[in-house]
Amino acid sequence: MLLKVAFASLLNRRFTVLLTTLAIAVSVFVMLGVEHIRTEARQSFSKTVSGVDLIIGARTGQVNLLLYSVFHIGNASNNISWESYQALTKRPLVAWHIPLSLGDSHKGHRVLGTTTDYFKHYKYAKKQPLNFAQGEAFNHVFDAVIGAGVAKKLSYQLGDQIALSHGVADVSFSKHDDKPFTIVGILNATGTPVDQTIHVKLEAIEAIHQDWPGAGSTTNKTSDDMHNHTGNELTPGSITAFMVGLTSRVATFHFQREVNNYREEALSAIIPGVALTQLWQMMGIVEKVLALISLLVLVASLLGMVTLLLASMKERTREITVLRTIGAHASFIFLLIELEALLITFMGIVTGMVLLTITLATTQSWISSHYGLVIDVNIPGNTMLYYFTGILSLAAVLALLPSIMAYRYSLTKW
Repeated sequence: MLLKVAFASLLNRRFTVLLTTLAIAVSVFVMLGVEHIRTEARQSFSKTVSGVDLIIGARTGQVNLLLYSVFHIGNASNNISWESYQALTKRPLVAWHIPLSLGDSHKGHRVLGTTTDYFKHYKYAKKQPLNFAQGEAFNHVFDAVIGAGVAKKLSYQLGDQIALSHGVADVSFSKHDDKPFTIVGILNATGTPVDQTIHVKLEAIEAIHQDWPGAGSTTNKTSDDMHNHTGNELTPGSITAFMVGLTSRVATFHFQREVNNYREEALSAIIPGVALTQLWQMMGIVEKVLALISLLVLVASLLGMVTLLLASMKERTREITVLRTIGAHASFIFLLIELEALLITFMGIVTGMVLLTITLATTQSWISSHYGLVIDVNIPGNTMLYYFTGILSLAAVLALLPSIMAYRYSLTKW
């Protein structure tokens, strides 16, 4: 009976109720969106690289080096000379090393120049290796290995040819159309920036930026000529950064200090876990501010609902009179106003969560390709329960004012 009366009352004021519901939906969308993206971003960042002892790049901040070398966000302030890279990687403490060369792209996806050691030693999550869904690692200069996200978004398959572009913009007017690459491998999905990356040989980066005889116009050379060229003359002059694994974890700080004090060139060596912790410390204040803003937006929306209920009290005196006439107790009137507030809030929460799910589903690939973050569309059940309970409780408390006013009115008139 109570629920039926509450629904009928809300339908009678459907326009104002709809606006209030949308306001609550937007506030829930903002609040839950901030929390969900924050949590997913942390998880995505934390599982991106594993088992790497040090990342070495040109002298810069720890966070900046981590972002551009691992997450492909931003750009390097400078490159590392090939001579310095060779000298440092020949140290006895270095067990393995992976050179990284960035700066080009393909349809908004970053291109990474590296060696086959990348597929042997790069780990993600809990030291999970990279595995091939199809094909194999590159062997020739103009071979390319693409991530699962690239293959899915652009519908690429083994044997397809692609042209790289200079720079990292989605639209580039400087394309290397005369030096096409052939896709020879597609990696399994990892949930990391690897999925959105195109991997090529380190020598290929040099080949597309110079008038290399082995990479000339395809009208003058056959595909076999281009792919079978040795490429010995394509030794890079510099690279963006490189990752190293050491023979002993105990030697990490010793080798880091040696790199930071390297006299031949201004370099920085960072421990990925330490740099990631620094990033979260920097983002902590921003996260708290965003959470506070979203909370204030929610409270403002709920106060708007309370204002709606208060404003309707004078108009509803006849409704209350009728209910009391047919025998409804004053507590029934109190519960009716509370239930209406909870119904409006409930509909707002559901609408907000549906809007958030749709938004995440439609922007997931864009976020992944632009920021290297994999955001799960499904909101965890415990998070949903937490927000449902908290917001409904807050709505019930704020609705006490109009509920008590209606209760008192029903008592004084009867």
